[in-house]
Amino acid sequence: MAPDAADPQLASAYGRLLTLLADSPHVDVFLDQMVRVAVEVVAPAVACGLTVRRDGGAFTVASSGDLAAHGDEVQYGADEGPCLEALRLGRIVEVSDLRADERWSRYREHALRLGIVSSLSLPMTVDGETVGALNLYATRPGAFTDVRQQALAFADQGSAALGVILRQADQALLHRQLADAMASRSVIDQALGVVMGQQRCTAAEAFTLLRQASQNRNRKLRDVAAEIITQVTGESPPPAPGFVAPRQQS
Repeated sequence: MAPDAADPQLASAYGRLLTLLADSPHVDVFLDQMVRVAVEVVAPAVACGLTVRRDGGAFTVASSGDLAAHGDEVQYGADEGPCLEALRLGRIVEVSDLRADERWSRYREHALRLGIVSSLSLPMTVDGETVGALNLYATRPGAFTDVRQQALAFADQGSAALGVILRQADQALLHRQLADAMASRSVIDQALGVVMGQQRCTAAEAFTLLRQASQNRNRKLRDVAAEIITQVTGESPPPAPGFVAPRQQS
């Protein structure tokens, strides 16, 4: 959603998220900066963490400080808590005063020891799927009562930005895999030419020989091909070129 023009702080946060998208070459850098911006925007939050699903579990991928990191970890250990509920059910979970909140008894005791008194957990949705939860923590009761809408707006903006950078990461991975495949194909083709010349055989026969050598030695086809080229030329073929994701124009 677009930032509210009447809220200059939120509009500024939206602009900062766009800048982060343009300037952050890696997903982890972007996420680390996003949780820090969240703390500034949704005052009086004192800490923010971002929980995501991974391999059937939940993990903190970014936190603004120890309080958020420990608050998230307590929930993972107890297998209950506001951020896990937001992640699992895809709904907003607010704790006004943990001292009087009887939900999540295993989480509550440890969180209070950390100094957590109130919290706001917001699902992060990308393409209709809840992929994470933004967890805001405070050390006084009722911290998010007056800033709830501001927090929701920021979470919406963060979800949109997260969707963009995840798609960029997927695209970068695809291009990297394609580049690696192209480089491997080039090395294999060169090796086929060498085998055809040495054995005076067709390309299909040369490929069969190369594949048999790969299976007999239990090595990748590209590695066997690279070894043949090195033996003939005295030089190893260049490694697969790296891929740098294109940067967005700011």
